[in-house]
Amino acid sequence: MRFKDRKKGKYQGAEKFIKKIKEIQEEAKAALGRAQEEIKKYTNRKKGEVNDYKVKDLVMLSTIVRRRTEKLMERFVGPYKIKKIISLNVVELELPSIVKIHLVVNVSKIQWYVGQVEGQRKEQPAPVIIKEEEE
Repeated sequence: MRFKDRKKGKYQGAEKFIKKIKEIQEEAKAALGRAQEEIKKYTNRKKGEVNDYKVKDLVMLSTIVRRRTEKLMERFVGPYKIKKIISLNVVELELPSIVKIHLVVNVSKIQWYVGQVEGQRKEQPAPVIIKEEEE
């Protein structure tokens, strides 16, 4: 069969194939759109509002780290003042020299300080003095 002898015109099989491929592409686009909406819904569900911290705000610092924590250990210590806001997610705190951590912390590790209720007294316990004894 030569090139000249080929049929001229549209082929029925090719048109059906093209139509089928276009339908499959449209179904795939619709499925991808639905999947994106589902992913967006579940991802945004965990996102909360961003806290607007300001310089000199009082915050509590989390004591929970990746290591095992003691059962009766306080979850937050402080209050500490915010010294500088580096970005929306990072702040620099005014920590006393006795605290042996980096001054710059992520906002996930701090929480607003809520003052005491009127009439409530918080008494600091007296320090425990232990006499050193030789055994």
